[in-house]
Amino acid sequence: MQSITDVIQAKIHRILNVKCCIRLFRVLLCNLDKQCGFGCQLHHVAFCFVTAFGSERTMVLNNDGASWRYSKQGWLGAFLPITRCKYDDVIEVGGSTTAAAVSEQLHFSSRPNYLPLSIPKPLADQLLKLHSNPPAYFISQVASLSISNVPFDKGPVVGLQIRRTDKIGTEAAYHSVEEYMQWTERWFKVDRKQLQNVTRRIFVATDDPSVFPEIQKKYPTYEVYGDQKTAKTAQMESRYTDSSLYGVVRDIRLLSHCNYLVCTFSSQVCRMGYELMQILQGDAGESFHSLDDIYYFGGQHAHEVVAVEGYIPEKSGEIELRVGDIIGIAGNHWNGFSKGKNRRTGDEGVFPSYKVSSFTLRFVFIYNSLKACGSAAEQSVAITYTYSRVSWFGKHTGQANLLPLLSWRSSVRL
Repeated sequence: MQSITDVIQAKIHRILNVKCCIRLFRVLLCNLDKQCGFGCQLHHVAFCFVTAFGSERTMVLNNDGASWRYSKQGWLGAFLPITRCKYDDVIEVGGSTTAAAVSEQLHFSSRPNYLPLSIPKPLADQLLKLHSNPPAYFISQVASLSISNVPFDKGPVVGLQIRRTDKIGTEAAYHSVEEYMQWTERWFKVDRKQLQNVTRRIFVATDDPSVFPEIQKKYPTYEVYGDQKTAKTAQMESRYTDSSLYGVVRDIRLLSHCNYLVCTFSSQVCRMGYELMQILQGDAGESFHSLDDIYYFGGQHAHEVVAVEGYIPEKSGEIELRVGDIIGIAGNHWNGFSKGKNRRTGDEGVFPSYKVSSFTLRFVFIYNSLKACGSAAEQSVAITYTYSRVSWFGKHTGQANLLPLLSWRSSVRL
């Protein structure tokens, strides 16, 4: 896995660290103007990055992210620059590119093949053999955050990300502490068969501070790690402060170091933690239980699976499967059945989840045409990507799961 990581990281480094920024050949400007939560905004930057990556452009934040509302210091108040190129290097006064070309909005008439859940074609055979969730592993390659003190070296830790506050009743349903702990208990029971005398440790990331005393009271045999102060800063009245920003980034990083996650994949914080697990732990594709959605990437190609066994419907609402059928997934009911649409018959309904296997798209992973410094005549139009203008997003509009290359500022002390 490390050799694959080295190949991908070398590509990313080349894209983000071009030698000449003053006359950058191909650039994509990313606006940090989304009126949404922290996870949504990071995923907005992520989608900008994957678009730049796939279209062979170097991404630059508009005005270097100075107007990012999560910090008074903008993007650089929490993160190091994504690329060595600055906004002023690639844009002249007046808003034009270094080639005096007009900036324009990015539209897709069709979905490019590099969008998730695709993986690089040259690495596909190896990834499919070595990793249980290759798309998540590929996504994880552009993620890097920071970590604080949780005793991961003393034994297994299960991470719980419990989302409450503004999302309940709109994007997600309420889930009790007991639901999270049910799957935590189940994981430890399996693990304890392999390791004797395992101390049950959990790390809790939440926006509801009342979760901590509730868990400690109902599950006294567990060692509980987490920060109630961070949970308090995640409340709506203090969400857009530096302390809240530092707290949520720290939580994401700590979740990624857990051995197993119990959370809701409707939460972007949960999915970020899961994505980061893949680069830190190798194959952690099965190291989770989601209480609601399956793993997804906003704006992705249709999530499809292939039938490996036939199935004859036994009751109303079920669909027929034949070996080789392609099924578009609508969701997992977590009761042994999934919902989807058979591309062959056009029928929609549920079917046994174990009768299908992942169907992973592949794309050509090249960046050979990158030119850092071309003549003025060679300069191409700089594309400004405005997230809300893309019309083909699905149910979870405004969400995406490929993180940009984020580096926590070394000056921040957590």
